[in-house]
Amino acid sequence: MLWFNLATAVPVLLLTLAGFLGGIWAILAVAYLTVFVFTMDRLIKGAAARKNADGEFPAGVELSVFLGFSHIFLMAIAVLALSGKTGLAVWERIACLILFGQYFGQVSNANAHELIHKGNRWLRRLGVAVYTTLMFGHHASAHVKVHHVFAASHRDPNSAYMGESVYHFWPRAWIGSFVKGLEAENKDRERASTPQPKWNHPYVTYLFGSSVTIITAFLLAGFMGVASLLFVCLYATLQHLASDYIQHYGLRRRRLENGKFEHVGPKHSWNAPHTFSSAMMLNVPRHSDHHMNPRRNYTELRLDEDDVPMLPRSLPVMGIISLWPPLWRAMMDPLVMEVTGQSKAALEAQALDHVKPA
Repeated sequence: MLWFNLATAVPVLLLTLAGFLGGIWAILAVAYLTVFVFTMDRLIKGAAARKNADGEFPAGVELSVFLGFSHIFLMAIAVLALSGKTGLAVWERIACLILFGQYFGQVSNANAHELIHKGNRWLRRLGVAVYTTLMFGHHASAHVKVHHVFAASHRDPNSAYMGESVYHFWPRAWIGSFVKGLEAENKDRERASTPQPKWNHPYVTYLFGSSVTIITAFLLAGFMGVASLLFVCLYATLQHLASDYIQHYGLRRRRLENGKFEHVGPKHSWNAPHTFSSAMMLNVPRHSDHHMNPRRNYTELRLDEDDVPMLPRSLPVMGIISLWPPLWRAMMDPLVMEVTGQSKAALEAQALDHVKPA
């Protein structure tokens, strides 16, 4: 657990100090989340975690709970700092926007993702709470009931096709996951043995949680607080969606004769072996194993580098590269063709599936 604690918990202290004091603490926090993470990825070799025994509360859950509640605390600090309530200079507030947005996008989102997969309902609710404070509550429904069912197919709005830019993917994935998640929840309610009250709809919970967050931001710092909240949530959400974009880019499951898709396998997700950034994101870059074993604790996710598609750089670095589509395609398209064994023309033709009714 050393790397997980170091990569995720230490920044909580740095961001708190940066939000209230700025100055050198803002510089140190930026350096930690960028230069330090990159350097540690280059220096550290081996697994980010050791296998632990399964149980109701296996190793690592305590850290997830700590990060979940810390996120609520950090959201309040972010609103105060970005709105100017803590007395920071303009450059310090800009640094804090980068800091908090990056941390929420890479750590809080990854932790919420871990929590919504838990069997314990209180842990799932904590994950939902984190997503709703980020104005991204619907992801708790869409990720489990749509993405894990249809990943690496045209029926999943969060799986990018080859040739698609991250700028096209961002709005398509957000809107698509909202709609598909809502459809999945409505179908589940229709199939329920007993009628469910409308107020008990998950999307009502997401709307309520986000509304409470916005009201709290207003009470803390007025309209500047609300604007600060929305800016940092947008930044965090774009990072989260960029991660989705990267992790399934160009990979597709075969449709079987019965019309269903083949079972998701190791070849349907991109992975990264970089130890420190993987620990920072609670092993999200070990994505193939997560899709094949969604309930497996993040500390136990496996990575067989000889059997799964590997990204050429760490996930955070690939996120930066994705912002330059020509460079991204020059780097990734040949890898997609190598992994899938399909031609460029065949893969690009799959993009037509996205304009068909799902």
